[in-house]
Amino acid sequence: MLFYDAADPAPNPRRVRIFLAEKGLKVPSKQVLMLQGEHKAPDYLAINPLGQVPALVLDDGDVLTETIAICRFFEALNPDPPMFGKGPKGVAEVDMWTRRVELRLGAPLAMIWQHTHPFTARVVVPQYTDFGESNRAKVTEAMRFFDTALADRPWLAGKDFSIADIALLTTIDFGLFIDVGIPDDLAHLKAWHERASARPSAKA
Repeated sequence: MLFYDAADPAPNPRRVRIFLAEKGLKVPSKQVLMLQGEHKAPDYLAINPLGQVPALVLDDGDVLTETIAICRFFEALNPDPPMFGKGPKGVAEVDMWTRRVELRLGAPLAMIWQHTHPFTARVVVPQYTDFGESNRAKVTEAMRFFDTALADRPWLAGKDFSIADIALLTTIDFGLFIDVGIPDDLAHLKAWHERASARPSAKA
C-alpha cells in the first residue's frame, strides 16, 4: 500500500496523517509536490484522474481517494481507538459534525481560497474576487456556530476526540494560512483549537 501525501498547508492529506497518528499507524508514503503541479502530471492523473491529493493505492492496486473514505478504510481495519464514534448514535453524531465542518465552514473557505488568493490565480481563471470575499461572512457565521456548540463539550461530537475534530482542525488551520482566523470573541472555539493543536497528532 502507498499513501500519496502532500506537505502543509494542504489540509486534506494532513487529515489522514493526523488520523493515522491517532491510530498509531505507519503507512508508506510518497510526497506529491503540488506547488510544482505534480498532482496534475500524467503519472499522478493515472492514479487519481481528479488530480487531487491524497490518494491511497491498496495492495491489490485499487485506489481510494477522499480523506474521509481513506480514514474509514483504516478505521475498519484498526477500530481502536474509535475515531468515527461509538454505537449507532455516536457514529451518526460524528458523521453529522464532520459534514457540518465540510459544508458550513470548508465550502465557503474554499471559495475564499480559490477566488481571492494569489496562489490560485494561475489555475482559477477567472477569479471572481467579489464572490470570494462575500464568503468571509459565511466563514465567520460557521465559526460562531461551532463556538456555541463547544460551550458545553470538550470535542465536537462530545467527550471523545474524533474525525470531526480532525476535519475542523485542518480546516481552521488552513484558514489561518490564508489569513482567515478565528474571531477574538469566540473563546470556546479558541480553547478547543488550543486543545486540538496540543495533541501530538496535530504535528503529523
